[in-house]
Amino acid sequence: MTRIILMERPGGPEVLQPAEITLPPPGPRELRLRQTAVGVNYHDVYVRSGLYQTLPLPGVPGIEAVGVVEAVGSEVTGFAPGDRVGYVSGSYGGYAEARNLDAALAVRLPAGIGDAQWAATLMKAFTVCMLLHRVRRTRAGETVLVHAAAGGVGQLLCSWARHVGARVIGTVGSAAKAEIARAHGAHEIILYREEDVAARVAALTGGEGVAAAYDAVGADTFDGSIAALGFEGHLVNYGQASGPVAPFTPALLAGRSLTITRPIVFHYIRTPEKLRAMADETFAALAAGAFTPIDPLELPFAEAAQAHRLLEARQSPGGIVLVP
Repeated sequence: MTRIILMERPGGPEVLQPAEITLPPPGPRELRLRQTAVGVNYHDVYVRSGLYQTLPLPGVPGIEAVGVVEAVGSEVTGFAPGDRVGYVSGSYGGYAEARNLDAALAVRLPAGIGDAQWAATLMKAFTVCMLLHRVRRTRAGETVLVHAAAGGVGQLLCSWARHVGARVIGTVGSAAKAEIARAHGAHEIILYREEDVAARVAALTGGEGVAAAYDAVGADTFDGSIAALGFEGHLVNYGQASGPVAPFTPALLAGRSLTITRPIVFHYIRTPEKLRAMADETFAALAAGAFTPIDPLELPFAEAAQAHRLLEARQSPGGIVLVP
């Protein structure tokens, strides 16, 4: 038997309930993984609330974890019992003490960083690699806008963008979060509750606007992000913490020849080749000092509901993990 967190219906954090299942042996192309740290992401909140209806119910949420290989299927090559691996998967099933995982999803993790740090960092780091080097290549000398700059992805994004030579303007909601964003590489800070973001960006850039805006907030920040862009600017809407963006006409983009994308990280690691390339580039950036791993809040495995409450209340230090 192994413990899981089961979701039978969408709703509040209370729908996340501990349960037990019998775990069969791994299939021919699977790894049996004893999980040591399970990442809790905002994607999980969207799934739990019903905003994303992508998990067949009843089901086990969770898209990111770290663990130790206990057994390998008959057709698996490249992994052996005792290997420490991490994964990011849109197939869910992460909220579990142990699981069987498609071996094509696993990446062997570099040493020197703890399991909890990797569980809080891997998906976020892949997301930032996607944002800066896949969706649109950020260049030295550009100015970029990062919303929620003190959040988990925001911290890594500010740091990595600065590392490649961009000037980073971050938005945050408090003076305390401003210090976090600055510590992770933001050159300038906008307190969005006190200042008009687009007007402040215009002042900071001499009216030029930013080359790119990275926006995981969604509905509340979309108009300001558009207004903050310069000519040929690009809005990357990669999340919707405040709700989905309302429909808009493409004519909205015509004033400055703007572009917009809505990327999903799973699409950028959808094949073993793409996953390996993403992992290699991410691990190389880490080794080069482009970002530092997140030190997460660690909670007991059974407290998944509390993890979601803290995440939605924006009381996460940048990452939360469940420890089986």
